[in-house]
Amino acid sequence: MDLHEFDMQYYGEYPLLCGMDEAGRGPLAGDVFAAAVILAPDTVIEGINDSKKLTEKKREKLFDEIKEKALYWSIKTASVEEIEQLNILNCAMLAMKRAAESLGVTPDMALADGNKTPQLSCPVQFVIKGDAKSQSIAAASILAKVARDRYMKEMALKYPQYSFEKHKGYGTKAHYQALDEYGPCEIHRMSFLKKYYAAKNDEP
Repeated sequence: MDLHEFDMQYYGEYPLLCGMDEAGRGPLAGDVFAAAVILAPDTVIEGINDSKKLTEKKREKLFDEIKEKALYWSIKTASVEEIEQLNILNCAMLAMKRAAESLGVTPDMALADGNKTPQLSCPVQFVIKGDAKSQSIAAASILAKVARDRYMKEMALKYPQYSFEKHKGYGTKAHYQALDEYGPCEIHRMSFLKKYYAAKNDEP
């Protein structure tokens, strides 16, 4: 079953089918992003897939095509401050909820990637590995990923010492080396760095 066929199972009963996904749960820095997308039942976007399986160039091309062809789309975030206050899982759900509620229409049904769902005013179903199964979830995955990557490139201009444009805030060797040299900045998630700094403090 391809990604469009998966969604076709729902369109008969739920013509306004919304796919939702988030990007940026794992990084040590930056906001978490989420997108919600409603495609028409007869819309098929060639080459759409889980954003992690696509090249950056392909994602950028699909980003524009999805926005052009979607009936409704929205991209929203939860901030670093909210992540520190509410934890990352709750903020991923919060960003999804914000995206879905900003579509300008109430979906008949929403499909959320993963094994948790945000609370919405429409029925919501989670789909494990949904970004590789559902076209509407994959579309949301691409919008969220590209939007977050662009945001991290902007943050790289503000905080050039961390090379955010390369690792997008994830815990790479280069990122940890920059943290050792410069310490954290305003967009680092300090709750994500607790174990790292605790381990460093225990070093002889």
